[in-house]
Amino acid sequence: QVQLEETGGGAVQPGGSLRLSCVVRSEDFDRPPCMGWFRQAPGKGREAVAAVRGRGASPSTSISDSVKGRFSLVLRDREKILILEMNRLRAEDTGTYYCAAGRLSCYADTWFRSEEYNYWGQGTQVTVSS
Repeated sequence: QVQLEETGGGAVQPGGSLRLSCVVRSEDFDRPPCMGWFRQAPGKGREAVAAVRGRGASPSTSISDSVKGRFSLVLRDREKILILEMNRLRAEDTGTYYCAAGRLSCYADTWFRSEEYNYWGQGTQVTVSS
């Protein structure tokens, strides 16, 4: 069984920064091979933000075009922690952010699909407002 625990949400002004952390709690030595962040704005569907694909020394990462250049991922593999660093935040980044993990690897053309992920965290709220 895999549990995902997100921390780090909060309220920030436009242009500010936040860091979200996702801790994987499981008995497995390795983290899941596919780990990502999704978000859901009020009244909208769930949107993929970023993901780490695969394991090993240099796993691949994928970043949504809507946050590219502002958001980045930091993977602390040994601790099974995936961090989403968010800079230059905008009002449209407001929403609930979810960590997700898949039992199988995800790929460049699949990482953004919710059905690739078997485990989801409870979500953490991010509010960007002046």
